[in-house]
Amino acid sequence: MHNSHINPDPSRLGTVEDVNGSSVSVKLSENTPGGLLFVNGEAYRVGQVGGFVRIPSGYVDLYGVISQVGAGAAPGPAELVPQFGNRWLRVELVGQGRRGTKFERGIAQYPSIGDSVHVVTESDLKTVYAPGDDDGYVAVGRVASAESIRAYLDMNRLVTRHSAIVGSTGSGKSNAVANILGAVSDRSRFQAARVVLFDLHGEYAKAFGDQARVFRVGADQTAGEMELHIPFWALTAEEFISISMGAVTGTQLVLLQEKLLASKRASKTGGVPHGLPEINVTIDTPLPFSVYQLWHDLYSLHCASHSVSRNQNQTEATRTYQEDGAPPVKQIGNADLLVRPKFRPLKDEKNDADKVYAGLYSDLPRTHLDSLESKLRDPRMQFLFRPGQWAPDKDGVTAADLDALLESWIGADTPISVFDLSGIPTAVVDDLVGAVLRILYDSLFWGRLKQEGGRKRPLLAVLEEAHVYLGAQSKNRASIAAKRIAKEGRKYGVGLMLVSQRPSEVDTTILSQCGTVVALRLTNDSDRSQVTSCASDNLKGLFSMLPVLRTGEALIVGEAVNMPIRAVIDRPPEGKRPESDDPEVVVPKGSDGKRIRQGGWTEPVLGEDYKPLVEAWRKQDPQAGTNVGNT
Repeated sequence: MHNSHINPDPSRLGTVEDVNGSSVSVKLSENTPGGLLFVNGEAYRVGQVGGFVRIPSGYVDLYGVISQVGAGAAPGPAELVPQFGNRWLRVELVGQGRRGTKFERGIAQYPSIGDSVHVVTESDLKTVYAPGDDDGYVAVGRVASAESIRAYLDMNRLVTRHSAIVGSTGSGKSNAVANILGAVSDRSRFQAARVVLFDLHGEYAKAFGDQARVFRVGADQTAGEMELHIPFWALTAEEFISISMGAVTGTQLVLLQEKLLASKRASKTGGVPHGLPEINVTIDTPLPFSVYQLWHDLYSLHCASHSVSRNQNQTEATRTYQEDGAPPVKQIGNADLLVRPKFRPLKDEKNDADKVYAGLYSDLPRTHLDSLESKLRDPRMQFLFRPGQWAPDKDGVTAADLDALLESWIGADTPISVFDLSGIPTAVVDDLVGAVLRILYDSLFWGRLKQEGGRKRPLLAVLEEAHVYLGAQSKNRASIAAKRIAKEGRKYGVGLMLVSQRPSEVDTTILSQCGTVVALRLTNDSDRSQVTSCASDNLKGLFSMLPVLRTGEALIVGEAVNMPIRAVIDRPPEGKRPESDDPEVVVPKGSDGKRIRQGGWTEPVLGEDYKPLVEAWRKQDPQAGTNVGNT
């Protein structure tokens, strides 16, 4: 296979003339043709950016990828180029392979001046790319320079070392995600796969068939969707307060924390006392309590008036209205129905035996309570405050515990869980994604040594349209949770996969932690430079090809591939594709001269009716309305 020392060798390109770190300048031989080389009957293009070369060096073959071709690749400053000529390649070294053994990344030695450089033949490529007997790899496409060779990703590194799939709109990003996740959910190979996909536009609900369960607010049970419930009491106190009340400080915060702690200590998860020592229960412990009762108690605390009989002494007068039979209360109120308690007005009536005075906290502002009340009344927030069987009654008793919630989210009966967030108000999306990520991460972090924990069964969280809620410098819940997973998740078995068409808008801390980058066509300059900055220095020249990639073609660099690959990603099979195809403006004609389907701008409109459209808009459900068949 390696006939490197026989000359003339048909695979020989030239010689090493300059070694600078991991970059090598190669001078093409005089007899190397400019177009095609024929080796063993196969044609190879000479000097393609992204093509591979092999440099035999002693017992080891060094492998490199071409990052620049022509005069610019010549060593030394630009003014010396005329004397060097333009027959140069710049090669970035990426790995090595001993004769007949497996390829490994990184190099143990550098090439010497004068070493010969060869084009990598298909048989060489197989030793580099084919995973051999290792079943930890999945095939996601074909190597663009050699269609017969499959492009493989190493699942271990793809999941735990984080990854990013980026590309301009229409470059084939959604199909790449569907293809990779489809491979991951292959039950014959990965029987305990756990993937959680946050889907902002409802594209993936049908893409995985029965391999996925779909959670949605306002789920269509007939279509097999499940209602999305996120128990507010599984959040940390800080998350709960900021989502439901905004910023709370000072005395109000102390009172709130005091009430919160008392209600958590009294809670009965799944109808059973929690059994924790009181010292272990903090305001952040995920124990159920009634948020309605909390609102009612705090409201009473802030607004209560107290009464004292004229003949009572002052020490008795300090007792609160609950203890002395509450004479000033006009209406006790109803926590579950959000009916406010009413109290006697503050006045000293002549014919009244009691004196009514204000409570201790009545002069404090209570905007946080009004904010909480409005959120509790908002039907869009019911997924949080009335979470089905995880909704506590006024004594903090729930029908089910968090184990049932986690099992429904990431249980083994289906490998992929799709959280369809298309019906959620934009203002809440950040908090919701952050809450789900944090609940999942905390449970797998603390249970990492258990059978279902992160170290025994890792989890992959896929964040679609990541730029929407992971913006640069953003301090929202989703960003905080994603940063934590990006920095610490590898050790505890929680991996991130970011999917974005605007990588320049994604926080650099999160993006820089992505060990593998699958870059489809990127035309925007700032997006390209952001992705390039995440790659290792010596591969930056490769990213200059991003604007000219074909649809569905990707440059894959990083941990999950042996060498950087330019790969054509497989299209998922019909019926397993996300709903992200371009709408047709002009519908093509069939062989009979008629349009192959209705729609577009070319056919006359018959029986125009906007009623179903408005119905679907009001219900926030594209499937609603009578003409579902045409959607």
